[in-house]
Amino acid sequence: MSCPMCDAETVEAYRPFCSRRCADRDLARWFNGSYAVPSRDPEDVEAALDAVEAAEKAPPKPH
Repeated sequence: MSCPMCDAETVEAYRPFCSRRCADRDLARWFNGSYAVPSRDPEDVEAALDAVEAAEKAPPKPH
């Protein structure tokens, strides 16, 4: 089995990763939103659409 982050051989203590570093990199991707589980909940979809519409209508922020 190879590490899903770097393709190195896995280590039993960190399986399915090869090291603590790769495990932490994967966890960071979950925390920053790189990975997401899609939702089919109508309330979630409506809230997302409302947020997009509000962002489009809002005046641009100065840089």
